[in-house]
Amino acid sequence: MVNSDARAIAVAAFRLLFGDGFEGRFSLRLWDGTTLGDPDAAPFTLCLNSPGALRTAFRPPPDLNAGRAFAAGGLTCEGDVEAAVDAFYGAMARFTPAQYVRLLAVLSKLPKERLPELREAHLRGRAHSLARDRAAIGFHYDQPVAFYRSFLGAEMLYSCAYFDDGVTTLDGAQRAKLDYILRKLRVGPGDRLLDIGCGWGGLVMAAARRGVRVLGVTLSVEQHAEAQRRIAAEGLEDLARVELRDYRELTGETFDAIASIGMFEHVGLRHYGEYFAKAFELLAPGGLFLNHAIADTSRGSHGGRIGGFIDRFVFPDGELAPVSVALAAAEKAGFDVRDVENLREHYMRTLRCWVRDLETHRDVVVAATSEQTYRVWRLYMAGSAQGFRVGRLGLFQSLLGKPRADGSVDVPATRRDLYV
Repeated sequence: MVNSDARAIAVAAFRLLFGDGFEGRFSLRLWDGTTLGDPDAAPFTLCLNSPGALRTAFRPPPDLNAGRAFAAGGLTCEGDVEAAVDAFYGAMARFTPAQYVRLLAVLSKLPKERLPELREAHLRGRAHSLARDRAAIGFHYDQPVAFYRSFLGAEMLYSCAYFDDGVTTLDGAQRAKLDYILRKLRVGPGDRLLDIGCGWGGLVMAAARRGVRVLGVTLSVEQHAEAQRRIAAEGLEDLARVELRDYRELTGETFDAIASIGMFEHVGLRHYGEYFAKAFELLAPGGLFLNHAIADTSRGSHGGRIGGFIDRFVFPDGELAPVSVALAAAEKAGFDVRDVENLREHYMRTLRCWVRDLETHRDVVVAATSEQTYRVWRLYMAGSAQGFRVGRLGLFQSLLGKPRADGSVDVPATRRDLYV
């Protein structure tokens, strides 16, 4: 194919996708240097680095293949990736089936492109079995610690921060989140706390510094090793321990409080009952369970597997549901719902900080992992920030109590103590 023909076809496809005049909203740079729009004035520049990359990106299913094109480097973005995700969602929302067929016909005139080998998850076995969950967790979390440290900050917390009044930095917001969670759980010296999905040990250590006896569990080999290292470095072994095990395997212990921070997304809708029943079993009567989790807040959704690019490249077997579905399962297990708070704007801000720091430390990320990993995570986190901003996603902290025989739970009459 003559280069000028491919160029004309690619530009025609972009006009079908984003409408005439798209170059007034963002700029486009083609593989031969041809540029439409003003890169200096546009919020972002989409870079089509080969003629076949556009054909790859929008063949069915586009929610997976657009990510593949980005992962492979055929389609990249300079500038505001979150704004680029906005443009993509807007374009796909406007598309009718007939328009999509027309677009595919145009794209079929571009050359086919052979993708390089990509790191994609191909898990085997029954979804959410112990063995498959270990494989899914390993795919997502068992990256070098240097990779996660490059954007998570000093506290190494891979969950929504809490930008309390006056807090402006990521590290400050993550410390505020830890404090907020421990205040909600009302734990103090001598109490026993279980952290389900404890990551690199941030909450475990924060609680131990307050004299709380803490057990954290994780399925990630890398997280387990780093958490143990950090606990030993602070001399907290007498109060804090982290085990490499599934929460479903815990028996014979009772805890005054339980936290699950950013782990619920791995459970699976069919296993919500089992999850809440196990937490109920492990919690002492009168105790509190804080479930901090992403929820699907898109209109009319009943939840399900995340799917697409995120499922294949980042977060295999992840599932989301409306918070109402989670709370119904918690109540069925016997929990008393005491408080529910949506922190989605806080997660938007958290993700924007992570994207900024990932971009700032690009060389560190690529050295620790690969250029592909950098591209994948930049797109994943920017797209997630967009989801929280527009309301497709929510982040709910649900505080659940296990009533005693007389119905009492250890919470004060008001929330006033949380904001002192």
